[in-house]
Amino acid sequence: MTKTPELLLRIFPSSRREVATLVLLSGLAAACFTAVAGLSRIYYGQQEALAERWAGRGAADLKAGNFAAASTEFGTALLYSHDDFDSQLGLAKSLIGQGRIDEAYGYLVSLWSQKPENGTVNLELARIAAGRNDRQLALRYYHNAIYGIWMANPEASRRAARWELTKYLLSLRATANVQSELISLSADEGDDPAEQKNIGDYFLKVDDYQHALASYRISLRANERDVAALKGAGTAAFSMGNYVLAQRYLQQAVEAAPGDHDAETKLETASLALRMDPFRRQITQPQRDEAVRASFAAAGNRLQSCAAVASYPALLPATNPAGEPLGAAWKKLEPQIARGKGFHDADAVNQAMDLVFAIEREATSQCGAGTPADTALTLISKIHEGN
Repeated sequence: MTKTPELLLRIFPSSRREVATLVLLSGLAAACFTAVAGLSRIYYGQQEALAERWAGRGAADLKAGNFAAASTEFGTALLYSHDDFDSQLGLAKSLIGQGRIDEAYGYLVSLWSQKPENGTVNLELARIAAGRNDRQLALRYYHNAIYGIWMANPEASRRAARWELTKYLLSLRATANVQSELISLSADEGDDPAEQKNIGDYFLKVDDYQHALASYRISLRANERDVAALKGAGTAAFSMGNYVLAQRYLQQAVEAAPGDHDAETKLETASLALRMDPFRRQITQPQRDEAVRASFAAAGNRLQSCAAVASYPALLPATNPAGEPLGAAWKKLEPQIARGKGFHDADAVNQAMDLVFAIEREATSQCGAGTPADTALTLISKIHEGN
C-alpha cells in the first residue's frame, strides 16, 4: 500500500508529457490541414478565375465572329475547368463557326447526354441535322429546342426557334407543317403588329389566305394606314375571291403609296371582277345587264387579239358546248347582246357567260395572259363555274 503513491507519482509526470506532446502534434496537424485547405482554396480559386477569364474572352470573340480565337480561348478555359458546360458549348459553337461540324457535333452530343432539355444544345443539333438533310432528326431537335429550357429570354428564344423551324419546313415545302407552326406563332405573338404582319406574309407563301388575312387585320388594328399590311390584306382577300374586301384594302394601299404596280393591277382586276360579274349577290337588273355586256365585249376583244397572235381567224379548235367554233358562237350571240335587252332569264345569262368563260379559258391556253379584264373574267369563271 505504501508503494502505490510513489508508483503513481512516477507514472503521471510521463503521462502529462505524452498528453502535452499529443496536443501539440494535433495542433500542428490542424494548422497544417488548415494551411493546405487554404492553399487549396487559393489554387482552385485561381483556376476558377482563369477559367472565367478565358471563357469571357471566348464569349466576346464568339459574339464578334472571331471563331478561331474563340475556340482557342474556350479550349484554354477548359484546361482550368474541365467539365464546364458553358465553355464546352461555346467551344462547340466556335467550331461550327469554323465549319468544323464533326468536332462540334461530338461536343454537342456529349452535352445533350448531360442536359437533354437544354434549348441551345438542341437548336445547334437541329441545325447540324438540317445541314445533313436528316429531316426526322432535325425536326426532333427543333421541337426539343422549342419546348426546352433556356437560361436567358426563354419566351423570345422559343419563338426564335419556332421561326427557324418554320423557315426550315418552308424550304422542304412541307406546307401543312408550316401552317401549323405559323398558327402557333400567331397565338404566341398576340397583338404585336410587326410580327403579325410578318406572319401574314408567311401565310401568303403557303397559300393560306384566310389565316393571312386574319394576321394582317390584327396588324392593322395598331396602324390602319400601314401600307404593307393593307396590301397584304388586299392580296389575301383577292386570292380568296373576296373582291369587295380586296378592293377596299388595295384602294387604301394604292392611295397611301402610289406607284406599286402589283397593288394597282390587283386593284384594277378586283374592280373589274366586281363590275363584270353578273352572278354576284345584291346586284340590280341594270347592273346585271351591264356586267353581261362588258364581259361579252371583253371576250370579243380577246378573240381578236388571240387570233392575231395565233394566226387564226377564230379561236382555233376549241368549241362551245353546242359544238360551234367559239368565234362563230360569239358572232351568233352578239346581236342579241348588242340590242341591250335585259337578261331577266337566268338561262340567257348562263348561255352568254358560259361562252365568255370558254373563250377566256381557251385564249389563255393558246395565247397566255390577256388584259386585266381577261384576268377578271378568268377569276369570275373559277368562282362560278361548276356551282
